[in-house]
Amino acid sequence: MLYLMITCRALLAVVFAVAVAGKVRGRAAFGEFVSSIAVLGVLPRRASAAAAYALTAAEAAAVLLLAWPPAVPVGFAAAVGTLAVLTGGVLAALRRGRRVPCRCFGASAAPLGRVHVVRNLVLAALGCAGLAAWAAAGASAPHPAGVALAIAAAGVGALLVVRLDDLMELFTV
Repeated sequence: MLYLMITCRALLAVVFAVAVAGKVRGRAAFGEFVSSIAVLGVLPRRASAAAAYALTAAEAAAVLLLAWPPAVPVGFAAAVGTLAVLTGGVLAALRRGRRVPCRCFGASAAPLGRVHVVRNLVLAALGCAGLAAWAAAGASAPHPAGVALAIAAAGVGALLVVRLDDLMELFTV
């Protein structure tokens, strides 16, 4: 269970770190993120800007909490909560028929769709699995080879998540 926890922890931390970096890499990138939230039509324009700041802060907090060993369970909970909010926003946009570009990891032209809902649900499930694995792991010391394998698996998983829009475009054309 220890290595499952390490894998889930690293994968979520990397995914959220890339998401934050994509949003704050420049004024224009963050402006596009704010605009994408406004176009969803869920919140008024002024509240959309506040929501963009809050979501970016929540993602950054999840990264920091997952990176700090005493706060790992809170980090998993923060990640799952943030994913629940993001998934709710995507579902609200889909119900309204909005075809807004996904600004999850920066400048993507791919519109939000069911694949983003599934992606977020899978990430939330990994957060829940990581929390359960943390609870079951106990105080055993990890073997360096096991940690390396867990980190490698997390890296591959994070890469697939971050590049999901590109993969979907590649396989649906």
